[in-house]
Amino acid sequence: MALLAAAEVAIERGERRLLHGVNLSVDSGQVWQVLGANGVGKSSLLRALAGLARLGVEGSISRFEPLLYLAHAPAIKGALSPFENLRCHPACDIISTRAQIELALQAVQLRGFEDQPVGSLSAGQQRRVALARLLLSDARLWLLDEPFTALDRSGCEWLEECVRRHVGAGGAVIFTSHQPSRFGELQQDLDLAHYAVS
Repeated sequence: MALLAAAEVAIERGERRLLHGVNLSVDSGQVWQVLGANGVGKSSLLRALAGLARLGVEGSISRFEPLLYLAHAPAIKGALSPFENLRCHPACDIISTRAQIELALQAVQLRGFEDQPVGSLSAGQQRRVALARLLLSDARLWLLDEPFTALDRSGCEWLEECVRRHVGAGGAVIFTSHQPSRFGELQQDLDLAHYAVS
């Protein structure tokens, strides 16, 4: 089942065209890694696919299911606790109970940190707070920009297993990462070098 389709997408940033002719069809059960050098337009493309960037975007992007987008920056407020940050997603489309949030924080190994200011946590712990949103959303399509950044080995292993469970249940994931492939034959690559404007 198709969750997203993009046809002949072009991306501009400022007055500079980064990408042209990007085609992508994402079905349930798939994992896509967006590859490319720094500055090629990986984050810009992901934002366009999420519907968050309309200016500077040409072509057709169709979304057939609700999606969850997690940016490279964790989108959390340092003065708030993990619980307060997770109570409502920045897009206001995820509202969770205290019990649901506590279970999500326990899953990302942050039990006991529920009410501590996020600004006092390490970069890896802050990333885990953001990733806890994966467990609080019913979205079938996840768009994740550099989700493995700042995570230690156990955090990377948890996230990998989380992605595998999600696609195994009929979801799909598009992510950017400079790390080597983690998903073997399950993963497909979208190499933006083929679409970069020289």
